[in-house]
This record gives sequence, C-alpha cells and structure tokens, in this order.
Amino acid sequence: MKKTLLALLLLSSATTFAQTSPSKQALVDKLLELQRPGIEQSAQALALRPALQMEQLVKVALQTRVPPDKRDAVAKAVEADLKKYADEVVPLMRQRAVKLAPATVGLLLAEKFSEDELRQLIAIIESPVNRKFHQLGGELQKSGRQAGAGHGPHGRPQGQGAGCGRRPTPGLAQASGPAFSQARKRRRVRTKTVVGLTGSPMCYTKLTSV
Repeated sequence: MKKTLLALLLLSSATTFAQTSPSKQALVDKLLELQRPGIEQSAQALALRPALQMEQLVKVALQTRVPPDKRDAVAKAVEADLKKYADEVVPLMRQRAVKLAPATVGLLLAEKFSEDELRQLIAIIESPVNRKFHQLGGELQKSGRQAGAGHGPHGRPQGQGAGCGRRPTPGLAQASGPAFSQARKRRRVRTKTVVGLTGSPMCYTKLTSV
C-alpha cells in the first residue's frame, strides 16, 4: 500500500513538472532563490526545536535534581552538547531543505500560481520597499525583545537580570535562627548563569564557601 501511494505521488509530481512550461519553471526557480533565506531559516528552527525543548528541561532539572556543588559542571556540559548538536545538525537541515524545495514548495507554486502571478510576486519581493523592510527585520526583532524584556508576564516592570538573581532560593527566605545564621557564615548562595541556544539564561543556584 505504501509503495502504491509513493508511486502515485511520484507520478503526480512528474506530471505536474511535465505540464510546467520552461518559462514558468524559470519563474518558479527564481522565486525559490529569492525565498531561500526563509526556507533555510524554517529548516533551522525545525532542527533546533528538540534542543530548545531539552534546554527548558535542563533549566528545571538543574534546580530540582542536580546537587548544588555539581550544577556548574552539569550546566556547562549540557551547553557544550547543545552547541555541538546545533553545529552539526543545522547545516545539514538547511542544505536538505534547499535541495527539496523544488519538489515541494516549487511544485506548489507552479500549481497554484500563473506565470503572471509569479511575475507579480517576484516584483513585490524585489521591490526596494520590501527589501528595506526586510533589512530592518533584525532591528525590529531586537526592539520587540527589549520591549518585552522590560515587563513580566502580567505587565509588571522587571529589573536587569530578572529571572535569575531576583528569584529567592527555596527554603532560604523562611529559614531563621542561630543554626541558619551559622550556615550563612559558612556558605554563600550565588546564582550562576549559562547562556542557552536562544540567548536566554539557564539559571541555577550554587553554594560556595566563604
């Protein structure tokens, strides 16, 4: 059954390509080249998704399952593993996405758009106004992140470093008495930060001797 479906899919793709005139195929190829950065970016996001999910789990595990004296080493090891994964997988995913684009995105463009519509799309993408807008993409994203970083989830302003050093260590705020005072003299609570794949901090508490 699977082989039959695959054969039908390949036959359908071949038929569509056969029906596409050389002039239309040239327009599709040009449009794909113009959209290549977006195709590569989508592939990169897909490749990084598992690593980003793992990064979130690590943030929780560092606080709940890793002994304080081992958190620094574990965080650095995880950071190195995630970076190695990204360095190896992302380029492969980007190359594969570009290679498959003619048989996926290109096929859809050839099927859904006429030659005149493809020319209009190319004109829009190549227009100076559109190019200027996309050149501001990084600055617009940076401005959005800065605006969002200044407020918490309920609109409350946050100070610099919020989410790491401003979070109380569980148990310390409620502890008191002579025993706790002596413990504070022997140990110091510090918040360490390791930057993850997205640039967000992986924060964890570390106890150090005074």
